[in-house]
Amino acid sequence: MTAETITAEASGTVTLGDLPVHRIGFGAMRLTGSAAFHLGTPSSRERSLSVLRRAVELGVNHIDTAAFYFSATRSANELINTALAPYADDLVIATKVGPFRDYCGEWGTSARPDQLRGHVEENLRQLGRDHLDLVYLRRMRQDSVAEHFGALAELRTAGLVRHLGISGVEPRHLTEALEIAPVVSVQNRYALDRPDPVDDEMLRLCGERGIAFVPFYAVAGEAGAHAAADTHDEEVRAIARAHGATPAQIRIAWTLHQGPHVLAIPGTGNPDHLAENVAAGALRLTADETARLDALHTGPGTGAS
Repeated sequence: MTAETITAEASGTVTLGDLPVHRIGFGAMRLTGSAAFHLGTPSSRERSLSVLRRAVELGVNHIDTAAFYFSATRSANELINTALAPYADDLVIATKVGPFRDYCGEWGTSARPDQLRGHVEENLRQLGRDHLDLVYLRRMRQDSVAEHFGALAELRTAGLVRHLGISGVEPRHLTEALEIAPVVSVQNRYALDRPDPVDDEMLRLCGERGIAFVPFYAVAGEAGAHAAADTHDEEVRAIARAHGATPAQIRIAWTLHQGPHVLAIPGTGNPDHLAENVAAGALRLTADETARLDALHTGPGTGAS
C-alpha cells in the first residue's frame, strides 16, 4: 500500500458521543495560508478546496475548524462549506468558540458567556448548518469554565449543538464541566517535543473516563501556529527510516499510540502532506519504538535538535 491508497479507516474508530469518527481527522487551521491566521502567505483557494475534497475521499470524517480560522483572503469555514456541502451523513465537523478576532485579524477580548450564542450562530452561518456536531469551549485564561460551559449547555438543550467539548483546560475544569453537561472530548496542546505534566494528566483522565483526547499542534510541536516542525530529534529520524516514513508521520503515529481514546487532527494545505498524514494512521510502532519516543517526551533535554 502507498500513502495514496491508505485511508483514514486504517487508524481505527473512536466515538464522539454517538458519532463514530476515524482516529485520523483533519485540522482546518492551515487551509487559509502557509501558516495559521495572519502569520503566513494566503493559500490558493482551489488547492485548499481540493485538499478538503481529497481528505473526504481518503476516508476522513472528522474535521476540526473555527470561525476565527481566517487569513486576509481565506476563511476555513467558508472553504469547508464550498468544498463539502451538502455534507455526508457521517462527516463530523467540530468547531471552537471563546476566542475572537476582528475583521482585520486582530485578537479581541474573549467572549463573555452571553456572547457565546453569537459565536455558535456565526459558525452555523459560515458552515451552512442548522446545528453543530461538536463545539469546544476554548478556555481563555479564566479561572472557572462553569458559566461559559453552562451557556453552551443551554445551546445544546436548544438543539443548536449536538455535543460539547472543552479545550485548553486543567483537570479541575473537566470536573466543573462534567457537573453541568456531558463532555465528549478534550482538546489540549500536546506534542512529542512539548512535555507538560498537566496535559499528560488530562490525557490519562480522559482515558479513564471514556472521553476522547484530541491534541492540537501534535505535528507542529513548539512551532505552533507558525509552521510545521522541520527539525526532529535523531531518534525520531531513525524510527522514521526504519518504517520508510517521514518524521511527521512518526509524530502522528506516536500521538495515536498514547491510547485508544486519542485522535489526531493534523492540518495542511498541501495535497501530498494530506495523504502522508492520513497514511500515518496505518503505522504500527513497536513497543521499543514507543518507549524510545516516550522517553523523548518525558526525559530531560526533550525537544527537536
